[in-house]
Parts: sequence; C-alpha cells; structure tokens
Amino acid sequence: MNIIIDTHIFIWLLKKPEKLEPEHIQILKSPHEFFLSSISIAEMMIKSSIGKLNVNYDLVDMALQSGLKLLDFSAQDANYLKKLPLHHKDLFDRMLIAQSLCLSMPIMTCDNKFKYYECDLI
Repeated sequence: MNIIIDTHIFIWLLKKPEKLEPEHIQILKSPHEFFLSSISIAEMMIKSSIGKLNVNYDLVDMALQSGLKLLDFSAQDANYLKKLPLHHKDLFDRMLIAQSLCLSMPIMTCDNKFKYYECDLI
C-alpha cells in the first residue's frame, strides 16, 4: 500500500519519534511505500523562513534517508481543492487532503480535522 505521511508525522519521525502513536510506529515499520508530499516540504520551509520552525538540514535528503519517496503536488491535485468542503482552514493540510483523495492514497496523520473528509486515514 502507498501511504502519504503528513508534515507532523514527518517532523516527529525525524526529531521526536516518542510523539508518534504506537500504531503509527508499527505501520511505519511495515513493508508499505511511504511518501512525503512536496506540500509538506513547502510548509516546513515557509515556517522555517518566518521563524516558526527550525530546519537546519536538507529536508529532501532527510526524507530519502528515512526511506520515504517524494511526491510532487500536481495540477490535478490542485484542481481537486475546489471539491473540498471548508472543514479545515489550514491550506497545507487541505492540499494534502486533496492529494490523498485525488490519488486514492491513505494519509497518516494525527490531525483530528482530517476525519471530516472522505480520505482514508491511518
């Protein structure tokens, strides 16, 4: 199975694995394919540039070293945003949700607002 991991899961995987849910750790150890969206990288770089997140490492390199595959955000993914109801106002999360729905890939998240959408959650 192909699984998108959201930004918080990626940050915790790198810096604070103790914050991950036991079920997430178990799934991350399984033979699934895990993807980090370019949206998560953009979110982290923007937050770093405005001082909300300290990123002193190459995110792409860290993702690849962690065994993640990179997932580009496409025009088709962006087009799907029009169909999303406004349950969640975080633009980055809305883009991840649209990508998950467009690609029919489940998303691993700890964000409770994702449950208001029809994407498969882990």
